Amino acid sequence: MTGVGERPEGSDRATRPEASATRVPAGERPDVAEQVRIIGSGAVDVVTEADLVRKLERGTPLRVKLGIDPTASDIHLGFAVVLRKLRQFQDLGHTAVLILGDFTAMVGDPSGRAATRPRLSKAEVDAHAATYVEQVQRILMPERLEVRRNSEWLGAMGIEDVLRLTARMTVAQMLERDDFAKRYQGGKPISVLEFLYPLLQGWDSVVVEADVELGGTDQLFNNLVGRTLQAQEGQEGQVVLTTPLLEGLDGIQKMSKSLGNFVGIAEAPAEQFGKVMSLPDDLMGRYFTLTTGWHPDRVGEVTGALADGSLSPVDAKRLLARTVVDLYHGDGAGAAAEAEFDRVFKAHVAPTDIPEHALDVSEVRDGRIALANVLRQSGLAASNKEARRLIAQGGVRHDGTVVADPDMTLAPDELDGATLQVGRRRWVRIRNA
Repeated sequence: MTGVGERPEGSDRATRPEASATRVPAGERPDVAEQVRIIGSGAVDVVTEADLVRKLERGTPLRVKLGIDPTASDIHLGFAVVLRKLRQFQDLGHTAVLILGDFTAMVGDPSGRAATRPRLSKAEVDAHAATYVEQVQRILMPERLEVRRNSEWLGAMGIEDVLRLTARMTVAQMLERDDFAKRYQGGKPISVLEFLYPLLQGWDSVVVEADVELGGTDQLFNNLVGRTLQAQEGQEGQVVLTTPLLEGLDGIQKMSKSLGNFVGIAEAPAEQFGKVMSLPDDLMGRYFTLTTGWHPDRVGEVTGALADGSLSPVDAKRLLARTVVDLYHGDGAGAAAEAEFDRVFKAHVAPTDIPEHALDVSEVRDGRIALANVLRQSGLAASNKEARRLIAQGGVRHDGTVVADPDMTLAPDELDGATLQVGRRRWVRIRNA
């Protein structure tokens, strides 16, 4: 077991296979100035650019760390912003070191939270981790990717190791975190467990000897802790680079699955395309910069055309939607999704590929079933209450006809083969089991 305060076994960079990688041949990797321009595009913090330049000037691949706690089942475009930045490093010839925080996820990251987050079980974390690995492969190249679970080293710590780690920072330093400071001043509880989180995340950087660590702006404090711990261990401190938090489809709140304003990277092409088309016009510049992975020059061409009026907002959205769909479903998928979008929203024809739902007849009463129950069964609504609200608002269609009665009931035979539509993009066809 590696004790905290001791150098991890095999930590000498010269002995690691990654460190012995040959210099990328001239012409394959841009010069340092161009790399800095690409890396810095869309970034918020680079601590420090001088350190980044110094590391790049060595000409050997950097180890670029990103830690992700598998606390949900899906990755959306907001989270993919930092994954796209990691892919840019890979494209420049550097090594992506992806830390699956299966141990830290059970502790809970307090970043940006006004209250202690409920802890997840190991089974929940493992289930989420499996889906994360599949989804990140839609963005990152496997040949320049190192995936580690931090339970490898954090799970092996004893109480003595933990106590040594806690001695690395003071309570006053922890309270420099904005969210901790606000909670403390507001009389809201902060558990000692939460104080451990930045230290555990920082220790990950020591173990993998990261040259650079990426994260959203809400991770700046945590990532700087890693830089500090590395210096205490005699390592060269990592460069900390943060990316902005992406607004969701509402154009106001941070993209979040819980808020329903997200575009999932594993969602169907038609769903992705339609959601991107619903974005506010004023978000186009940020989305092209943060979600496409394009070179800064190409982003500049599009945003410049938007500014001078030679590219209309709707055409820009179509370009963005095609690009996003192609990124996650392959070349040509975007054009197909666009054709389907026009078919549904211009010609007002039902989609060609409507998902089917087998009716659960256990909810049939006296030969009939409430439409609200069917909407909830099929996943078009989260609950019967939400389904009734959607119907009352005129947002539900049964075989193309708007439903006005929240108490509407139907016989199973009336539902067999029928299409249900919620909003403009969500459809399902009902089949009797």
